[in-house]
Amino acid sequence: MKLFQSTITAAAIAATALGATAAEKKECKKCPTFGEGLLKPASKIVLPDEFNSPDGMTLGKDGRIYLSINNVGDQSHPAKVGVIDKNDKVTVFSDLPAHPETGKVSPLGIVFGSDGNLYIADNQAFVTEEAGKSRLLRVNIKDGKAVGTEVLVTGMTMANGVTAHGDYVVVNDTAIDKTYPLKSGTYRFAIKEFTGKPIAVKGLDDPHLVLKLETKNKDHQVGANGVTCDKRGNLYVCNFGDATITKVMFKKDGTVRKSRVLSKGEGLDCVDGLQMDQDGHLWTADFLGNAIGCICSKCGSTKVIAKNKPGTGADGSMDAPSECIRRGNKVYVANIDLTYGPNTSDEIHTISVFELSEE
Repeated sequence: MKLFQSTITAAAIAATALGATAAEKKECKKCPTFGEGLLKPASKIVLPDEFNSPDGMTLGKDGRIYLSINNVGDQSHPAKVGVIDKNDKVTVFSDLPAHPETGKVSPLGIVFGSDGNLYIADNQAFVTEEAGKSRLLRVNIKDGKAVGTEVLVTGMTMANGVTAHGDYVVVNDTAIDKTYPLKSGTYRFAIKEFTGKPIAVKGLDDPHLVLKLETKNKDHQVGANGVTCDKRGNLYVCNFGDATITKVMFKKDGTVRKSRVLSKGEGLDCVDGLQMDQDGHLWTADFLGNAIGCICSKCGSTKVIAKNKPGTGADGSMDAPSECIRRGNKVYVANIDLTYGPNTSDEIHTISVFELSEE
């Protein structure tokens, strides 16, 4: 079922006040539990220097986790896409083309589209201070192998989270306008638009923009980050600095019906990457708080699943996590390990793995 029919007529709107009341949250029967107390890591995946700064993840139909390997910690190693197999072994899936002006590529969000290809956000803000250099890329796949990469969208400043539903792809720009309060937002594109010349977006006035966010936290001016969608096509968008998740709903004609703040904080210092699991629960990484949280997509109640003090991650603990994804009863956490907030980058590169108890 196609809920999104027109990117041109879907005017961007700002999020309204918080949704569910405390009483409604208490009565909600969809909230995740996963046992009592904080989980300890069950294992870790140690990455080589060539795979430093892991970030975005997505599940393929083959059961493997596809991982964007940003390498912002050491750009002497080219960024790429990796895969985590069923035995938690990480190998290279595809290289990515460098930006013709900066000479580097900086992948963050990653998702499979309905066409079976991989869509990847190239966040050029990690490698250049010049605005408008970020891109949306597509890795074309044939018979399970990468056969080439296309540039689909240009003009973003900090391309970040991506998601897909039906024949549409969504990408966040974390910093469209850096004047306080920071303006950021969410673009939505029909896959059929990607023909020939890349689409050059125009920021806050672009017709593809379906959500505009402002970040009020003066200490962390970081805006729209992770993004995911549910089976009905509703979008969920993270505002990193304000630790809010906004839900965007659409009319039958594909235009935006309304948006509301689903959750704010609730034990999380920020919300970075975002994923929806097989049970309809939202999973987010708290970069600033070294934590991961599971959020009810119906009422917004949040359960902090794991949390630890800043460190190197050598013992499997989280080390500035930027994204987490559930595969079966395991949750994989990409530790991007950037120097920001309470974290200082180090030479240990890991993915933390947690095992969930039955609900």
